[in-house]
Formats: sequence, structure tokens, C-alpha cells
Amino acid sequence: MDASLEKIADPTLAEMGKNLKEAMKMLEDSQRRTEEENGKKLISGDIPGPLQGSGQDMVSILQLVQNLMHGDEDEEPQSPRIQNIGEQGHMALLGHSLGAYISTLDKEKLRKLTTRILSDTTLWLCRIFRYENGCAYFHEEEREGLAKICRLAIHSRYEDFVVDGFNVLYNKKPVIYLSAAARPGLGQYLCNQDVAFLEKMIKDDIERGRLPLLLVANAGTAAVGHTDKIGRLKELCEQYGIWLHVEGVNLATLALGYVSSSVLAATKCDSMTMTPGPWLGLPAVPAVTLYKHDDPALTLVAGLTSNKPADKLRALPLWLSLQYLGLDGIVERIKHACQLSQRLQESLKKVNYIKILVEDELSSPVVVFRFFQELPDSDPVFKAVPVPTMTASAVGRERHSCDALNRWVRMAVARLSFQVLAHHYPTCW
Repeated sequence: MDASLEKIADPTLAEMGKNLKEAMKMLEDSQRRTEEENGKKLISGDIPGPLQGSGQDMVSILQLVQNLMHGDEDEEPQSPRIQNIGEQGHMALLGHSLGAYISTLDKEKLRKLTTRILSDTTLWLCRIFRYENGCAYFHEEEREGLAKICRLAIHSRYEDFVVDGFNVLYNKKPVIYLSAAARPGLGQYLCNQDVAFLEKMIKDDIERGRLPLLLVANAGTAAVGHTDKIGRLKELCEQYGIWLHVEGVNLATLALGYVSSSVLAATKCDSMTMTPGPWLGLPAVPAVTLYKHDDPALTLVAGLTSNKPADKLRALPLWLSLQYLGLDGIVERIKHACQLSQRLQESLKKVNYIKILVEDELSSPVVVFRFFQELPDSDPVFKAVPVPTMTASAVGRERHSCDALNRWVRMAVARLSFQVLAHHYPTCW
């Protein structure tokens, strides 16, 4: 890599790439040495002190960073996945350093470059994940995209919101419907898998003077793994003028040649949030919310678009990484994750006391399973060997033990998946 860097005309850019590679190698080598000295305590240099007048060299500073990252003997050992990020991970990290360097360009060059980076990344993502003519919002916090979409939906449905603010919501309260499989804490209502029941909820809200505003559907999560009936939900949203937003790890399969009809329906939604970092094994890349809207003024006021170069440069780490992987590399990583999940599921089916909780999802990178042991009043659909008659307190203790074992298995599998696979392929848990 060093020889190829010498061909770059801009010496600062070449030095940046070289320094990043050297810094990552120093941290990785230092971490390996630390692991070989398990009993070593923190050195006195780790204790906060006055800033040195003469300054320190890069090696000393990186050693301090390494100590702060891994040197606390009172904490549990950290997952080594950060030290094995691979060449594609270095490319993503380079994006952050490169973004700071690019920001020093003159305004006109900066505008052209950031516009190109944003438009390229948006086009590639829309084509890879079959979301035609979409726009993209890049954000660090995964839920931030949905928050901006909520603002856009409010501005679109409440014409006087810009003038009167939240007062217009008082007379006609907006309602947000969430999938029962969604992450907790996103809103007030749950969208049941029974679409007829959901429609009844919508009608009841309209009769009460409320405004059905937004429906958040699920296309697979690590906790649940199933996909909502997105096609039917889209029809319902069109009927009642509701914005449909989709999120979930199964959206990654839109890049594959074969996509289940339930996930493919997500390409017709109003917006979707994706997390290419975990899907592709890339560190420090932003989440992306793809959306469709014709009014640039509303997207600007909702915060989905910006004229600030710093906001546009959020796409830079992903722009670099997508080019490094190429279309074939992106598809191969997602395909491999799905194949690993299917192999894991088939193996788990052969294990006693393991129940596969979601089996109707084809080509999904999610496997949801549970350890269980049949108890006197347990669910009869679970097949397991009978246990002797137990008191109520004993049953409670047994269930607590099973739950604790499930939690331990989940953490152990997640840790192993990062250790063994993250260096080469993504693991979509």
C-alpha cells in the first residue's frame, strides 16, 4: 500500500493514508502485547497529569490511547473486533480524517466535492437496494433519521405548522403507529400484525379527531427477526394518507438477486432506514435514511437536507468504503451472512431444548432461537422431555435459570461472531 501511496500527487493526502495505516498497526501490535501480559497493572503514565510543555511524539500518544482503550484491569476484556477491522475498515476510518482535510479547501471546490460525494453515495445506495429516485440522509445515531422523517411528515400534513408551531397539533393530534416487533420507546401505538385490527385503530383515531400521521413497519430485527406485511400496510397507508417508514436488518437482502416478496414491498415505502456499517462489517460509517419527497423546502426545514459542507461530508466514509468493496463485494458479504444464518438455523434444529422462534423468513440474516425446558404449565407446542413434578417456587427458579442461560447464550454467540467473522464478513445479528 505504501508504494501505491507514493503515486498520489497530493503529499498531504498520501501522508494521511500512510499515517492512518501506521497508527492502526501500532495500536493493534500494542494490544497484542498487552494481551500477552494479562497480569500487568496500569502504569503511572496512565494517571491524569499536567500537560507536558515540550509535547509528545505520536508513538507515546498512541500508547496512551491504547492504555485508555484496553488497560483498565478492573474492566472485562474488550472484544477484539476493533483491532481486526481489515483493509476496508481502514478505508472507512480514513474517511473521517479525509473529511477534516477536505474542509480546508476553498468554498467553491468544497461545494463541488461534497455535492459529488453526496450524490454518488445516494445513487449507489438507491440502486443497490432497489429504491428508485430516492434521496438520502446520513446520520450518526440510528434513530435520528426517523426523527427527521417525523418532522417531514408533520410539515407535509399540517400546512400551518411553520407559522403556528405545535399549537396546530393540539386540535388534531398526530398518531404514529409502530410495528409490534419494533424497538421499544419509539412511540405511543403498536401496529399489530393483524392488518384489519390496525385499520380499525386508524378509523377510531380519525373519528376522535386525530390525524394518522406515520406508520413504522419492521423488516427484521435482531430481537424478533420477522417481517411485517409491508405490501398490505402500504395499501392501507395510501388509503388513509399515512407516511410509511420501514427499518430492519432484512432490508440488506434487497441487494441480493432473490428477495422475498414481503421485503421487496419495502421498495415502495415512503422512507427506510438502513445500517450499512453492521451489514458490511464497516466501522464508523453513518446510518442512512432513504426517502422520497418532491418539496425541497420541506425537506430542508425538516433537517433532511443541508447546505453545510460538514453535513454532506458525513457520507464520505461510506463513499470510500462502497468503492473499495465494489458491487460484487457488497452483495457477497450480505449473501454470506444470510448463508451463515441458514446453516446456523439448520444446526440448531437438531439440538434438544432449542426452539427456533422465527422459521418463515427466507434468506434472512437473522436467527432467533431460545433454550427451554418443558415445565408443568409450559406452552404445549414446545416439545421437550418431561421433568418431575415441581413446586411453584421450583418452577420459578427453573424458568429464571433458563432465562439466564438464554441471556448468556446470546452474549456468547454475539462475542464469538465478532471474534471469528467480523474481520472477513458482516454478521447481521
